[in-house]
Formats: sequence, C-alpha cells, structure tokens
Amino acid sequence: MLEESTDAWTTGTSGSPAAETARLLAEVLADVVGVEQVPGDSNFFDDLGADSLVMAGFCARVRKRADLPPVSMKDVYRHPTANGLASALTHAAPTASTPVSAGPVTTGPASAAPLPAQASVHPAVPASTQASTQASTSETSSASLPASPATHRRAARAGTGQYLLCGMLQFLVFLGYSYLAALATVRGFEWVGAGSGVLDVYMRSVLVGSAGFAGLCAVPIVAKWTLIGRFTSREIPVWSLGYVRWWLVKTLIRTSPVRLFAGSPLYAAYLRALGAKIGRDVAIFSTHVPVCTDLLAIGDGTVVRKDALFSCYRAHDGLVQPGPVTLGSNVHVSEQTVLDINTSMGDQAQLGHASSLHAGQTVPPGERWHGSPAEPTATDFRRVGAVGGSTARKLRYTVGQLLALMLVYLPLAAGCVTALLAPLSQLNATSRDGSSTFTSGTFYLGVLATSFVLFFGSALAALVIQGVVPRLLNLALKPDTVYPLYGFHYGLHRAIARLTNMKFLTALFGDSSAIVHYLRYLGYDLFRVTQTGSNFGSEVKHDNPFLTSVGSKTMVADGLSVINAEFSNTSFRLSRVSIGAHSFLGNHIAYPSQARTGDNCLLATKVMVPVDGEVRENVGLLGSPPFAIPRTVMRDTRFQDLESGSELRRRLAAKNRHNAVTAGLFLTARWIHVFAVALVALGAAALYPSLGASAFALAGVLTLLFSVVYFALIERAVTGFKVQQPLYCSIYDPSFWRHERFWKMASVDYAQVLNGTPFKNVVWRLLGARIGKRVFDDGCFFPERTLVTIGDDCTLNAGTVIQCHSQEDGAFKSDRTTIGDGCTLGVGAFVHYGVTLADRVQLASDSFLMKGEQVPQGARWAGNPARQLPGHTPPPAMPPATLPEQPSGSAPLQPNPLGDV
Repeated sequence: MLEESTDAWTTGTSGSPAAETARLLAEVLADVVGVEQVPGDSNFFDDLGADSLVMAGFCARVRKRADLPPVSMKDVYRHPTANGLASALTHAAPTASTPVSAGPVTTGPASAAPLPAQASVHPAVPASTQASTQASTSETSSASLPASPATHRRAARAGTGQYLLCGMLQFLVFLGYSYLAALATVRGFEWVGAGSGVLDVYMRSVLVGSAGFAGLCAVPIVAKWTLIGRFTSREIPVWSLGYVRWWLVKTLIRTSPVRLFAGSPLYAAYLRALGAKIGRDVAIFSTHVPVCTDLLAIGDGTVVRKDALFSCYRAHDGLVQPGPVTLGSNVHVSEQTVLDINTSMGDQAQLGHASSLHAGQTVPPGERWHGSPAEPTATDFRRVGAVGGSTARKLRYTVGQLLALMLVYLPLAAGCVTALLAPLSQLNATSRDGSSTFTSGTFYLGVLATSFVLFFGSALAALVIQGVVPRLLNLALKPDTVYPLYGFHYGLHRAIARLTNMKFLTALFGDSSAIVHYLRYLGYDLFRVTQTGSNFGSEVKHDNPFLTSVGSKTMVADGLSVINAEFSNTSFRLSRVSIGAHSFLGNHIAYPSQARTGDNCLLATKVMVPVDGEVRENVGLLGSPPFAIPRTVMRDTRFQDLESGSELRRRLAAKNRHNAVTAGLFLTARWIHVFAVALVALGAAALYPSLGASAFALAGVLTLLFSVVYFALIERAVTGFKVQQPLYCSIYDPSFWRHERFWKMASVDYAQVLNGTPFKNVVWRLLGARIGKRVFDDGCFFPERTLVTIGDDCTLNAGTVIQCHSQEDGAFKSDRTTIGDGCTLGVGAFVHYGVTLADRVQLASDSFLMKGEQVPQGARWAGNPARQLPGHTPPPAMPPATLPEQPSGSAPLQPNPLGDV
C-alpha cells in the first residue's frame, strides 16, 4: 500500500525527508540526462532541456527505487524541479479513498435493477475533491483510481485447438450468412428486373428494399433472443463455444443498418426491442451500438451524445464480461466518453466530454463529473435547455425517415447499382461463337475503362455535391438559435453533417497542402493560411463546417472532432467553434464550441479541452481533466530554421510534389481495387446459371480475401517490404513524407469485419506486426504495424489504439511499442510510442499511456495520463449470474466461475 512505501523512504534518513528525497531524485535525474549534478531548483524542461520521453524514463527509474516514492508524469509536469517534486511527494499525505455507493440509482419508470453491491467495490473520488487544473498534488495520489488487486485469478487459457475450432466455426457462420444474403439479394433483383414499365419497376424496388431493410433489422433481434435470451452479468471465456454464440449476436447487432438512425426515436425503439430499458424522451446520438442491451437502463429525458462508448461489456484477461450501465433520468453524457461495465449515473448527473467512468464508479444524483477516471467538478456541461416536445413530432419525424428510406433512398440505390452494372453486364455477354468473353483482351480493357469512369466519376460527383448542396441547406440554419429535435431544421443539420463528412475525400486530401483548400471548399474559415504541407491530418470531422474557424499557423493531427452542435434530449443549437492561431492539436481531440483555449496552445493527445475558467494561451495542456505543461521543449526547436524563409519554400515545394504523387498512387490503387472487384462480380454473374446464389456468396468471400492480400501487398510495397525504423526528423524531411505515403496507401477498414476472430491476427501478421498466440482483438488499431509487438494471450478491446508515432508542430517522432504476454488494454485506451508493457499488465479503459513509459510486470495502470494504481484491494467480484431461459434445442449458457470483473 502507499502508506507502506511512504515509510520506506521517510525513515532512516537524516534531516528533512523532503531534502533527502530531493537529493535522491536529483541523483536519478542526473544519471538519466547525463550530467554530473542537477541543482534542486533547476526546471526539468527549461533549464535541463528534458522532454516527456526523458522524464518518462526518469519516472520508470524512480519506481524501481525502494527508497523513493512512486512518481507519475503528472507529478513531474506540476512540479518541474527536484525540490518542488520532493516537497509535494513528502507532504502529500496518502488518503483513503471513499468507496462508491453500492445503493440503487433512481432512474424513473424505465430504470433497471440497482447495481449489485458486489459490483461497486472500486473507490471513487471523495465528494470534497475539487477538479481544476490548479489542483494540489494530493490529486495525483491516484485517489480517484480504482485500487489494484493483490491477487488476480486469471482465466483458464484456451488451447490452440479450441482457438482454431472457434475460427473454423466463425468462418462457417460467415459462409452461411453470405449465402443467405446473396440468395435474398439475387432473388430480389430478379423480381425487380421482371417488372414491366418504369412505375412497376419502381414499386418492386420499394417493396424489395423495404423487405431487405426490415430483414437486416430483424435478424439481430431474432438471433439475440434465440441464441442468448437475456444478457446477464457473467463471464464468457474467449474462443469457447459460448463465445461463438455471443460473437455472432454482437456482430449482427453492430452491422445492423439501424445504427444509421442514431439520433432518431427509431434508434431508441430498436434498442428496446433488443432488451434495453429506455425511458421516454431519450436521445442517443452515438453510433456505437450497445451489445449487451439487457444490461442497459436509461431513465426519462437522458441524452447520450456522439462517440460515447457504452457497450455494456468489456474483454478482460481472456474473458468477455457483460455488465450493467445504468443512467438515471435527465442525465447528460457528453462526447467521446467511455462508460465501463458496472457504472451508473444518478438523476440529473452529468459527465463531461473526453471523460470516462471506470468499472464500479457511480456519479451521485445531481453531480457533475469529468476526467478519466471521472471526478467531481463544478463545470456545467448542459449548454442548451429543453424545449417542449410532443409524441406527434417524434412520430412524424420517424415516419418521414422511413418513407424517405423506402420511397427514395433504397429505390435510388437499387437504380444506381443497376445503372452501374449495366455496362459491365454488356461486357460480360458471350460472343456469337459461344466462347467466353473472359478469354478476350478487349473484355478486360472494357471493364478497366468502365471501372475508371465509374470510380472517378463518382468521386467527382461527390466533390461537387459537397460544395453545392450543404451550402444551400445551411441557408435555413442560424447559429445560436435553439431548434426542437425531430423537425425540419434538425433534418437539415443531419444532412449537412453527413454530406460534408466523407472519409474517402478527407483521406485523399489529408496530410498534404490540399487539405486546407478542401476544408475551405467545405466551408471552414481558415483566415490567412500559412501553408505547412501538414496543416491537417486525414481524419477530421465536424458537425457544421460553416461554423468552424482555425487560426493561422495552427496544425492539427488526426482524429479531431469539432463539436458545433449542442443537444438536450428535445432540442439542439449550432454554435461557432474557433481554434486559436499558432497552436498544435494532437490526436483524438474533441473540441467543443465553449473551449477556453486561445492562441499558441499545445493540446496533447486525448486532452480534455477546458470549457470554463480563464482563456489558456501560450501553454500546453495534457490529460483529462487537463493541466498545464510546457508549450514546447528544447528538443523540438532544432527544426525551427526550416520553418521560414527560402528554405521553407524549397522544402515545401518538394513536399507538395511528393504528396501529389502519393495522392495519385492512392487513387490508382483504389481504382484497381474497384476493377478487380468488378471482375469478381462479373465472374459470379457468369457462374450464376450453374451455381445459383452460391456464386455470389463465394464472390463475397473472394472479395474479402482479395482485399486483405491486395492492400497488404500495397502497404508492404510502400515500405519496400522492410520493417519501419524509428524516426526523429522534421516534417520537411523525405523520410517523413514516405511515412505519410504509408498512412495514405494503407487501408484496414475491411479488417473490422474480422474483429473478435483469429483471422484479425492473421491480417496483422500479414501487415508486418509481431502478434503472439491466441491474441483477442475486439477492434484495436495500430497505424504502424511493423513497429508493434504483441505477446501471447493478450486482450485488446474495442476502440484501443497503439500509436507508434507523434507529431508536434514541425517535428515527427516514432518508435517501437512492445506489449508483453497476457496484457489487457481497456476500451478506448491509447498507447503511445516507445512504450514497453511487461507481462500481465492491465490498462484501464480510456487511459492514455504516454510515450516512453515502462510498465512493470503485473501492474495495473489507469487515467489520462495513465499512472500505476496504488493499494492492494481485491477487484470487485461478479454478481451471481442468473441464467436466461433458453429455447428448446439450444445448448445452455453456463456461468464461468473463473476470475473476477
């Protein structure tokens, strides 16, 4: 425990404990930075020229010393001298944390059963704790973090045979589903094609499209109630037969087209059909569909905003663990949040953006919390008031959505597919002598030309539509005006957001000088642009581009989400978002309209952008909740001579030429992929008379297999079929340009369908990653595959990122990251470059493990930034599982007694 470690380094010393601690800290730091002596009042960053990577090594060495207290990066940033750090560590008395309330949370008529007492053992922040960027060091004592267990009963590891059996069953399920989908699609198109006249064909298209949509929505519901019944709080070993059933239901739920209706009353109704307990006037805008829906309870008037993760399950140490998520009445859950299992929020509670509730945390009624893990705050995140809504308005909006889908979108999609396939079908006709056209070179040239016209024509049409239609729609919307949900203005807002957020075009123009012209074309106000060639990455999204402005000389990495729209459960308001000049924004940042950041700010990866207090300028911000760090460090100033004058113009011109070639290669690679898929489709059509729908089912499997191999070859070819090496260079160095080309050419979107299967590991290995045996990957992503090493039996959750690079202003850095055997990375966790995790490490959900960290064996880390959890409190035990009634003929789901939540 922390008290025991305190005794070890405060006894047996002469003089002040703080002075002795400062001396020892200075000795360790001197050894790390390679100097003879470190004065006690020297600033780590300004005087010694250290950076976060150097200080991460310092923290790792300190943690290995029994005569020194543990130090986190947050401690280092808040107290950047040896004297100040020693004083804070020796005078911050360890405090016992208050347990989370185990009592019930009132959620109105739609509430679920209260959280079981066994699920609420983790400690939470005491109510008296105040959250602010000026908080004292006592906040850094990890009182807000769940305690680490003294022992951990690990799940029985699946053998290789069980692992392979699971993969084989999943493959057979995929084949069966592909056949049924192909059969229904072919029969539907045949019936539509048999129509006589335009009106008859249209009516048949409406009927077939509506039946297909209804079927895709109904299949997950039927499968869930047939194969699972009701989800309960229990443990399912991965790769087991019970897991195969759970995986099938999860995959069907996650691929349902209803996720496109997030933010609609239809979405809440669909979740109710899956077993969720959802009250009246609930608005859910997140497209991350909950899976274990019987464990989700949401009270009346609650709003869950976009990009929130609340799946009601997690994967932990080889086990899938469903668990309850309970939200009371009139709860507000902000953007980019994570709600782990066994969490709850009382009536009128709020959770800020870029925040998370870790397993066992409870937000009391009426309180506002933020941070990761969340802690109390005085900030009000509910920015727009509710307006009078009516059932009739929701009914009209829902009916309008369904009619538009059935009468416009689906027939239009069918017509477009028919029009696209018509020229290819003509090419597929047999010659007069009966020989196959597949033996003719003219046939392949024709398909190549047709696919060229279709691919580039579609891209050009999308670009034209983006520049015209949203501008016309935006004329009817006024900023800072409260509109009711589910009305005319709400429909316009949704249409603008969807039309201006096309991932293909953002990927095409991102990481190049073209991105600023593209964003301006969409409606961004970029003032007087200072071109760097890397002003924005290839992943940036917004609610409304016409209300977004970015200051001059500001650079943005990937994953920026501009939040122009504010919601209550019955209303919304659009507001202008202004990002200051001379700033740098890291990865995965949600930037709200109320942001209190001005010019010359460094916003670190996954930072919680402050929305109250003074305007921060000339400072860096890190963490959630945020705290101040240096705006820049000495190491990153070595490239400043390349950022102005004639040298900049010369290098920028060279970078633009390189990026133009990259964009051309990107388009060519995607076009060739379309050409190959067209050939597969034509081959299936030629075989249809003899094989029937099986031909198209096999074509679907072949298309997926070809995509995996094709994009793997492209990705490896871009790197010269070599392993990437660590880099530290300017963004105007050709080695960085080649890295940008690698990002643009790489594509792993197809691999998402393989989440939770052994085939995902095969794909990662094909792409160059070092993946151990029986790794469970539920949706992890790592941009630099060849720099990642994953040990055996690791558990990687959905939304987890292992990113082996970082860009800060004009400097680019990358390094290897190694994950040991048996490690677990929580939902939404982010692991940076140069990190080493020893065996059996657990990283909690939504944590940010900073660059250069070295995590010892068996440790549990959590938080943003992540730090080691103190204490030896046992983990919360799973409540006794109540098994659902199973239909006759199905194998019963058995609770697994191994391990704890």
